[in-house]
Amino acid sequence: MEIAFKILLIIFSLALITVVLLQKGKSAGLSGAISGGAEHLFGKTKARGMDLFLQRMTIGIAAGFFITALIVAYLVKV
Repeated sequence: MEIAFKILLIIFSLALITVVLLQKGKSAGLSGAISGGAEHLFGKTKARGMDLFLQRMTIGIAAGFFITALIVAYLVKV
């Protein structure tokens, strides 16, 4: 059982890395972080299409990763 969860954790981690790398950058370097960062923070720019799909997939995979990591940590401790 422990080995299965460890394999699942590796799959989640590789999927999370892939999905994050597929996303576009939200700002253009330091100038975008200073001037345009507030617009994205307060939701004036909305994600559409593939960006929205990748954003939701990132949230789902990250949740699965953290839950699986907690389960593996519990199984290793016990």
